[in-house]
Amino acid sequence: MILWVNEAQENGARQSKACEIIGISAKTLQRWNQLDNRQDGRLEPQHIPASKLTELERARIIKVCNEPEHANLPPNKIVPKLADKGLYLASESTIYRILKANKQLCHRLNSKPNKKITKPKALVATAPNQIYSWDITYLPTAVKGLFYYLYLVMDIYSRKIVGWQVYDCESSEYAADLMRDICRREKISRSQVTLHSDNGSPMKGATMLATLQELGVVPSFSRPSVSNDNPYSESLFRTLKYRPEYPEKAFEGLIAARLWVEGFVHWYNHEHFHSGIKYTTPSQRHTGEDRGILELRKAVYLAAKSKHPERWSGDIRNWDHEGEVLLNPEK
Repeated sequence: MILWVNEAQENGARQSKACEIIGISAKTLQRWNQLDNRQDGRLEPQHIPASKLTELERARIIKVCNEPEHANLPPNKIVPKLADKGLYLASESTIYRILKANKQLCHRLNSKPNKKITKPKALVATAPNQIYSWDITYLPTAVKGLFYYLYLVMDIYSRKIVGWQVYDCESSEYAADLMRDICRREKISRSQVTLHSDNGSPMKGATMLATLQELGVVPSFSRPSVSNDNPYSESLFRTLKYRPEYPEKAFEGLIAARLWVEGFVHWYNHEHFHSGIKYTTPSQRHTGEDRGILELRKAVYLAAKSKHPERWSGDIRNWDHEGEVLLNPEK
C-alpha cells in the first residue's frame, strides 16, 4: 500500500486522496512510514516473566505428581498434602497447566467420562404429517402418589392432536399401539414422519423402537433433562392443565380421565384458535382450510384500511400463511 501511495504522489495525487481510495487514513500511512514501524511488532521477542518456573522446577512437579501416593489425586488435593509436609512447589492452577501441557490431565476413574451431548438435529415441517411430537404427562388419581398417564401425540405443523390415550402405567407397548393406530388413521407411509420425544423409558423402549422401524417412522430424541428440546408437547400440556374446566380434584377413575381428555382434544382441535398458527384451529390448519380463512381476513383488513386510511399508521395485521414450522432450529 505504501508503494501505491508513493506512486500516486509521484504522479501528482494528494496523499490524503490516495489514502482515501485504498481505505486507510493519512495518519496511518505516516505511522507506517516511520522507521521503527516497518515490521510487525508481534514478531518481536516477548517478555519472559521473572516468576516463570524453570524446566528443572517443572520436571520436579511432574515427578511429584506421578509418585504413587499422588498419582490418583488431582492438584487441588496434592497441594494441601504437600503443604502438610511443609513443601510448596506451585499453585494449583500452575500444576494444572503443567500437567495439561504434558498431557497428563485425563479421565482415570472407573466411571465413564463426561461426554458432550449435542443438540438434536433441527427439523422443518412444511406440511401436515411430517413431524410429530409426543410425551407423557401425569393425571392425578384418588390415591396419593398414584397417577394416570396421558400419552399425547401432536403434529407440530398444524398443532393438531393426532393421537392420545390414558393408561394406568408407562409402557413402550402402549406407546407402540398408539403409534400403530395413528399411522393407520392418518395413512402414514414409510419414511414420511419423524417422531420427536424426550428420553423417557417408554420413548426408547425396545418395543417402541421396533414398532417405529416396522412402521417406517424416524425417531428423534431430546437431550437428557432438557425440556426445551420438546417445546410443542410441553406447551400443549400447559394448555391442558390450565384449562378452566381442568378438575380441581383427582379423577375418579380411568374412564373419567379418558372422557375429560376426549372433551379437551375435541375443543383443542376444532374450537381452539391457536396463536401459533394465526388464530386458526389445528383441524383447519391440518386440512388446509386455514389458507382460505387467512386470505379472507386479509381482504377484510385491506377493505377496512381503504375505507378509513387515516386510521392506519402502518401496514395491516400480518395474516400471511406460515409455510414452515421449525423444531430445535439452529441459532
